[in-house]
Amino acid sequence: MAKTGNSPDGGRTLYVRFRHGDEDGLRDTFRALDRGETPESHFEVVFEDPADVHRVTRPRNLELLRTIAQREPESIRETARLVERDVRQVHDNLAELEELHLLEFEEEGRQKRPTVWYDSIEVDLSLTAPETTRDEANA
Repeated sequence: MAKTGNSPDGGRTLYVRFRHGDEDGLRDTFRALDRGETPESHFEVVFEDPADVHRVTRPRNLELLRTIAQREPESIRETARLVERDVRQVHDNLAELEELHLLEFEEEGRQKRPTVWYDSIEVDLSLTAPETTRDEANA
């Protein structure tokens, strides 16, 4: 069964993969969104460095993503207040999540509003690597 970006409860899921991407499927998804359609495909972010997967799943980053998805804060400052953390630390974590393509900032005057378009994340981390030659592995 193919995975889609829509969960049975009507939510949207972002798939995080390590070295397994479907660029054609992702392009089709964005084209459907541009046409105002609900895509049948799935959204995914593909990381080539396992450390990036770790950055996504760190407890503080997950706390921020959950807070943004559930509470829809109006600014970075409000986000920091909701998670009871220092604004500078939250700003740095949100910048990291933006760099990882997991959130966007909507600028409203002088404020930056962190937003996510999904309500769940599914991480796919294969424990087996594709066949490579010894030369490729040592490159």
